[in-house]
Order: sequence, then C-alpha cells, then structure tokens
Amino acid sequence: MSGKTISVRRHSVARLTSAALFMGMNIILSLSVFSIPVPGGHLYFCDAVINTAAILLDPAAAFAVGGIGSFLGDFFFYPAPMFVSLVAHGLQAVIVSVISHRIFPRKPALASSAAVLVGSVVMVAGYTFGRAWVYSTPEYAVIKLPFEFLQAGFGAVVSILLLYPMRLKTAYEHILRIR
Repeated sequence: MSGKTISVRRHSVARLTSAALFMGMNIILSLSVFSIPVPGGHLYFCDAVINTAAILLDPAAAFAVGGIGSFLGDFFFYPAPMFVSLVAHGLQAVIVSVISHRIFPRKPALASSAAVLVGSVVMVAGYTFGRAWVYSTPEYAVIKLPFEFLQAGFGAVVSILLLYPMRLKTAYEHILRIR
C-alpha cells in the first residue's frame, strides 16, 4: 500500500467519524432536557450543531447530520414533525455546506456567515410550511414563526462564534492534517 492510500483512508475515516459525532449530538440535543424554555416553546441547540457540521463537512455528510439526525431525534422523542425535520434541516445543511465551500473562497468567515443566513431562511420556511401541513392549520405555523427565527438566529450566531473566533474550524482542519 502506498502512503497516499493510507492518508486518504485516514482522512475518510476522520470525516465519517466527525459526521457520526455531529449526528449523535444533533439527536441528543433534540431532547427538551437540553433546551432553553421560552414563552410558547423551547429553544433547541440543534441548529448550532447542524450549521457547524455543514460548514466543516461536505454536502452529503451535512445532509446526514442535519436531515437524518433531526429525523431520528424527532422519531425517538416527538415523531409528528419528523419528515418536516428531514426536509427542512436536510436542505438547510446542504445549502450551508454548498455556500460555505463555494462562495468567497478567500473569505471563509464571510462565506459561512452568508451560508448560515440563507440556511436559516430555508429552515424557517420549511418548518413554517411543514407545521401548516402536519398540524393542518396555517395559524399555528404563523404563531410559531418568531420562535423559528429565534432558533435559527441563535444557531447561526453560535456556530459562527464556535468556528471562527473560538477557532474550532482551524482545530478541525489541523486534526485532519495530522498523519
């Protein structure tokens, strides 16, 4: 075996392990125990995990973390919106991943900030339409709209702070370079 083959495998294993870790975090953070109660609901930390994973990983792994992880979290703890979560958070993760890796390649913090902004809008729209469909009442979806914006904004800010000022992205890339 050549050294390059071993390096590629190690790199793939590290990315697969990262995706699995982020997916597990997403599922666990779906519990109400790990949320902040706000009037009318709870503020969950899932969006911060989804955005962070999407910025660090490729779009397919980001979809697994965001879409499948959220689907499983809902499946285990509150199954009614699980398909809404699959679509809304899956699209959010893919969009964040694609934008953060493809636009402004020399300014990754700017690209990631734009990506989480667009991803947040997609997630809020997906959950609003999804709630109207699942609960058969657009009024309920509209009532929850401010909380969706709060959760999306909170997740966006936390992920950007973790990745750039707190240098999680640099540490992650350093770990992948270690041979």
